[in-house]
Amino acid sequence: MSTREEKNHKQHQAQPEIDEVTNDQILEGHEFDGIRELDNQLPPWLKYLFYASIVFAASYLTLVFVFEDARVIQAKEYQKEMAAYLQEEEIAEEEEKAAPVARTQEEIMASGEATFSKICSVCHGKFGEGLVGPNFTDKYWIHGGSREDMHQTIVTGVIEKGMISYKNLLSERQIQDVITYIKSLQGTNPPNQKAPEGELYDPEPEAGTQS
Repeated sequence: MSTREEKNHKQHQAQPEIDEVTNDQILEGHEFDGIRELDNQLPPWLKYLFYASIVFAASYLTLVFVFEDARVIQAKEYQKEMAAYLQEEEIAEEEEKAAPVARTQEEIMASGEATFSKICSVCHGKFGEGLVGPNFTDKYWIHGGSREDMHQTIVTGVIEKGMISYKNLLSERQIQDVITYIKSLQGTNPPNQKAPEGELYDPEPEAGTQS
């Protein structure tokens, strides 16, 4: 091969190979199983989007791990909202204690019935006749039948029987109201009563209900 032919051959090899269909440059060494890779240029919008995602990721990681910004940390945001909620509850309770609103017996009974229907009737029956839980209409009580005993049962629960504690689910007023309503069920004699359980409770005259 002459010097000129060698020169032309080298120049031909130095020129990039172009795809006949797309007119894109074919990358050397990027071939697998007969498939050759083209040197396609990414569209500008896609490159800018990629750059923006890098900036966003760096900024987000800086806020989380360097500044520990509460706006992007869900645990801190949850704690902040819960603290605000508890503060509102405390303010409401203080206002209620400072200026208690007198309620009628009908209002107390209606409040107690609403709590009973929503929570207690599932286990104790719609009329207190007893289902999974004991009968509320007879004079027998498993955990005591005084207001204090009933309050203790509601607040602590009976875990071994499947009754959870309602200390954090019901307010003190709701607890007192539902106790008043349960007391009113005794002697109502509804149908399908569950057999007596526990010990006979002979109530002494109890203090008036709380308003």
